[in-house]
Amino acid sequence: MAKANLTKTADIQVTARELDFVSRFEANWDHLREILGIMRPIKKMPGAQLKSKYAEGTLQAGTVAEGEDIPYSKFTVKEKVYDEMTIEKYAKAVSIEAIKDHGYDNAVQMTDDEFLFQLQTNVTDRFYDYLNTGTLNVEGATTFQLALALAKGSVINKFKTMHRTATGVVGFVNVMDVYKYLGTADVTVQNQFGFQYIKDFMGYNTVFLLGDNEIAQGRVIATAVENIVMYYVDPADSDFVRAGLVYTTGEGETNLIGFHTQGNYNTAVSEAFAIMGITLFAEYIDAIAVADFEAAG
Repeated sequence: MAKANLTKTADIQVTARELDFVSRFEANWDHLREILGIMRPIKKMPGAQLKSKYAEGTLQAGTVAEGEDIPYSKFTVKEKVYDEMTIEKYAKAVSIEAIKDHGYDNAVQMTDDEFLFQLQTNVTDRFYDYLNTGTLNVEGATTFQLALALAKGSVINKFKTMHRTATGVVGFVNVMDVYKYLGTADVTVQNQFGFQYIKDFMGYNTVFLLGDNEIAQGRVIATAVENIVMYYVDPADSDFVRAGLVYTTGEGETNLIGFHTQGNYNTAVSEAFAIMGITLFAEYIDAIAVADFEAAG
């Protein structure tokens, strides 16, 4: 008889699966942060309010007669609640029949891959929706090229008025607009971890190529890299563990997702559970430039 608490082959395989899932998920986000230029994610507790900001104020006239009081220019930064940090819970299950009929790799591993992709897309889709609500309107953009130029200029100008430096600008465009503009031009489009983008394109650090469901054709969105932030809830929080909910997380300082797998003998299915709390958004909503133009036919 095997001794108690013996680590068995099945335990190692399950742990390896959990670590692989978590590692791949966090590697994707590390890559996205790298190409966006975002600094380290900021940890928040569940229930914390995330607030988008916008600046208001008017510069007073600088022509002041000798000896007269110089009027103050009043600038204020206002906030409005954008979202609240929450823990999101997801689960999937694969039946023993599916494993028998299709094999482990197809039934379990491929569904793990799709599970990971959908979790990632859930976060980015909300980010793209938020970008489309940007309030820095751009006028006079009649072509794709002009829209890119004016959107970038508007972002840089906005940051200057806030006395902040925009070290780089990222753009978000519809993939069809890019290819209509490029035609047969030879441009390197990078496609990694589900993100399509072009580096150093028309003065932008990075331009992301999105689908019709993420940005309409005939629209360019731009903002400064300093404006994009990522908040997360740590799934390894000790209170979760005390409640008996132990998830495998990454081995670094930043835990973006928790993942756990188990076999349910009552139903003969392989279950997988994921928890995460990630919000990616732009801090200043009035520093998100939205330039609409007439899309080419």
